[in-house]
Amino acid sequence: VQLQASGGGLVQAGGSLRLACVASGRAFSSYAIGWFRQAPGKERESVATITWNGSVTSYLDSVKGRFTISRDNAKKTAYLRMNNLEVGDTAVYYCAADHTNSFVTPLYWGQGTQVTVSS
Repeated sequence: VQLQASGGGLVQAGGSLRLACVASGRAFSSYAIGWFRQAPGKERESVATITWNGSVTSYLDSVKGRFTISRDNAKKTAYLRMNNLEVGDTAVYYCAADHTNSFVTPLYWGQGTQVTVSS
């Protein structure tokens, strides 16, 4: 599976963005998808995950109520809707795929997309 993340950009605090992670290959619907982010000087952290069928999602505490992860298996695409963005959300965002929702060692990574939130 190859993953392509897009949708990042520059937005003011309080604004919204929607990231997309498009997969190539036939097995997208069998993988859990996660969104991760890495800010300068910080470790990569998990932002949100979703199971293969979308039945279970999980979120980083600081984004709960603001971010929503979803997927459309027919389109081989996962999304991260980010509302009420904060300066602290500035980071490079990555999507990843794994067999389970644990993402201890993700199998596949997409390239990053930069999200910059200005005050």
